[in-house]
Amino acid sequence: MSTTRGTTRGKVAFCFPGQGSLSAGMGRDVAEAVPSAMDVYRVGSEASGLDLAYLCFDAPLEEVMGTDIQQPALVATSLAILAAVRERGIEPDIVVGHSVGEFAALASVGAMGTGEAIGLVRERGLAMAEAALEHPGSMAAILGLDDEAVETLCRKILGVWPANYNCPGQIVVSGEDDAVEECCAEAESLGARRAIKLKVSGAFHSPLVAGAARRLRPAVDKIRFVEPIAPFMSTVTARVEPATRLASLLIDQLTAPVKFTQAAHALIRGGVTTFVEVGPGTVLSGLIKRIDRSVRAFSINDLASLDAVQESLSS
Repeated sequence: MSTTRGTTRGKVAFCFPGQGSLSAGMGRDVAEAVPSAMDVYRVGSEASGLDLAYLCFDAPLEEVMGTDIQQPALVATSLAILAAVRERGIEPDIVVGHSVGEFAALASVGAMGTGEAIGLVRERGLAMAEAALEHPGSMAAILGLDDEAVETLCRKILGVWPANYNCPGQIVVSGEDDAVEECCAEAESLGARRAIKLKVSGAFHSPLVAGAARRLRPAVDKIRFVEPIAPFMSTVTARVEPATRLASLLIDQLTAPVKFTQAAHALIRGGVTTFVEVGPGTVLSGLIKRIDRSVRAFSINDLASLDAVQESLSS
């Protein structure tokens, strides 16, 4: 029995972050202290053809920023931190991931292996980088408008789409550069607090990167997904999904919006009262607090935060 699962406080969900959560030296202290965490970097390096220990522990951030490098580095670090979490006997009742974080989430519940996940994510990053060169575009965060207002703008402006439903009042749009600029201007005229262009290399989670889905499909088709040992909440559908649906969902998520807000609400309706972000940064725990202040949200990104969360969960 884990220190979390089945408590009277409600269910525990592990959340795995997506791009933008990386930091210099991420995972180093955990990997140096926990052999099973270092094993993740070793297995991931073999699967991806990258020196992930160097990239995560020692490389300057600018060397890791490219989507084809950042994605495997993030997933490897999330799974390394997960290994340290499991050493403490902490287990989830359900898992969820934000964009590329879904690959870490699926590996965390055994739907595919650690090496398979990191190798697949390397291919995903290469596919997305290639698609972004073929069909350039951009993304922007619209702050302070409700989802319906942003969706209406995207229907009105040709070439821009909702990409990330992060939390109430924060939705990311994606598309052609001019269309994203127009959407930002229109949003601010409607009363948006801010419209911020994101530092990304393409219009991800939009039809502009459909080429990435075509390139990734053969790699996904090689994976034999097995039934997760704990439920997997998809941020494509905001529903718990079985093994038979995973291959198509990992293709669909490249061009579909990330429904993190909707998935979090579904988890809370299903009895989740504690969210634990496993991986670099604190982005998802911050979003959860904005989605529903009645639930607990923690981040585990190093040994100190692991100690703190373990104490909080056992108190």
